[in-house]
Amino acid sequence: MVIHRLALPLSAIAMVTAGLGCAHAQAIPDPQTDEIAHTVRAGDTLEGLASAYLDNPRQWPLLQQRNKVANPRRLQPGSTVWIPVRLQPRASAQVEFVQGNATAQPAAQASPQPLAPGARLDEGTRLQVGPDSFVAVRLADGTVVRVQPQSDLQLRQLRRRGRTGSIQSVMEVRAGSVESSVTPSTDALRRFEVRTPRAVTSVRGTEFGVAMAASGQATASVLEGTVAVQSRAENAAQPEAGATLLARGQGMSVAPDGTLGAPRPLLAPPDLSTVPTQLHDLGLLAINLPATPGASGYVAQVARDAALTQVLRSGRFADGQLRWAALDDGSYHLAVRAVDEAGIAGQPATRAITIKTRPVPPLYQQPAPGAVVPRVTGALRCTEVPGARWYRIQVAASADFTSPLVDEARLNPCQLTLATLPLGNYFWRAATVAELAGGALDQGPFAPAQAFTVAQQPAALDLSDMQATDGDTIVRLHWPAQAGQRFRVQLAPDLEFTKVLQDTQLDEPRWTSAADLPAGTYFVRIQVLDPSGLQSEFSPPRSIRVGTGLNTSFGLPLSTMGGEPVRRP
Repeated sequence: MVIHRLALPLSAIAMVTAGLGCAHAQAIPDPQTDEIAHTVRAGDTLEGLASAYLDNPRQWPLLQQRNKVANPRRLQPGSTVWIPVRLQPRASAQVEFVQGNATAQPAAQASPQPLAPGARLDEGTRLQVGPDSFVAVRLADGTVVRVQPQSDLQLRQLRRRGRTGSIQSVMEVRAGSVESSVTPSTDALRRFEVRTPRAVTSVRGTEFGVAMAASGQATASVLEGTVAVQSRAENAAQPEAGATLLARGQGMSVAPDGTLGAPRPLLAPPDLSTVPTQLHDLGLLAINLPATPGASGYVAQVARDAALTQVLRSGRFADGQLRWAALDDGSYHLAVRAVDEAGIAGQPATRAITIKTRPVPPLYQQPAPGAVVPRVTGALRCTEVPGARWYRIQVAASADFTSPLVDEARLNPCQLTLATLPLGNYFWRAATVAELAGGALDQGPFAPAQAFTVAQQPAALDLSDMQATDGDTIVRLHWPAQAGQRFRVQLAPDLEFTKVLQDTQLDEPRWTSAADLPAGTYFVRIQVLDPSGLQSEFSPPRSIRVGTGLNTSFGLPLSTMGGEPVRRP
């Protein structure tokens, strides 16, 4: 069994071995000079060691000077030769992916520069990743380091053992957290470390995470491989002595004073079975999860790829109510981990999701939710969506729409009469169909189902020769919403909203036009004000029509002698 080591010192940084059980060499770097201790075998020479470690046999005098060796060709077996890491050939890393605000500051530069995919990162470079941001870095051996939001990471060491030897990498986390997928290797001298002020992980061929809280507490969680944990108070010259093993599926916390917590199993993966495979929320990405036993919080990510190297949204949440700013339509991967009371992230749960929000569905205009409508004159009405080719309206006896009773396409206006529908309780929903650039049709998501009841139409009152059927003088809108959300509604006479007539904040998902609003065509748009503090973008505008309310008995608008529509006083 190959054992990887996590050394957890009581105070300042301690450095640990990358390959345990190696008889002739142990990567036990000196914390002051950053060196590798080579245990001499029979036949070793300084020239041979310079060739193997430094890729330059002519550098043997530097090893002789460092180790005070009298005869460079006759080394005492069992003795130690220190190899200064600074003499090894330099390696580099490459930025794989950047989301949000991230900067890189090479060791030789005084100020940080914006980070971009494909950028080369040299030894000593400092990476700073802002809120709601993410960076993936690939090392020369294929190892991927995923730098999480609000993290400060320095590539302290990027070296290669000889010309074709293993990569020697040291990452130093000053704030935040990183997750590493370390490429498996059979080279016992390969070194990969992630340091914090209270912990150092040194592993080979494993999947693990290291995080540092603002309090100074450090945590480690192991998803693949085995990690040995050792306090600096123990004998660092004998790595196996007193080591505590963290196996796959275990984690550990380290107090700010260096006290080791006991190994504990990671929490079970959260249940994502209730998360729809296709999400239609417009404005906010909202996902609700059932509680995970033992969880005090959750960490969650949404990425373009299953390996989570292209993370677009991430966050820590006190409960299973996950909220992010909206993403473009497309296919994504959701990953969620429950966090226990010690701050250790548990086993991940993943789920492929698709976001489909466009073309946006129309808003329901009439009837109101759960309202009763007359059978003969009743109709289902929804707002028009600019750019729509037509609308698809469905009616069913159940909210799951497994057997729609009506499934029809409607051109403008978005409306369906109910004259042929039997009396009873129903649900309806509507979707927008648009035409793509190549001529293909693209149907957007249905709006959430809304209940209504069809009842017998009462006898009409006799209002002589005038009826208010030219269009409603007051327009009412309502839309689905989540608990606690508030809304901002704007009304304008033009599609560009250059002149906003009304700008209203609402506690409920319903809006009523002003009674004195002149007849004509208007546009409305809605912004979601979530309890989390996030605000969505304004929705695409919908058009509404305000009528005069004055018609003749023939159903025509009442006009003046000059042909102008009669306006309300």
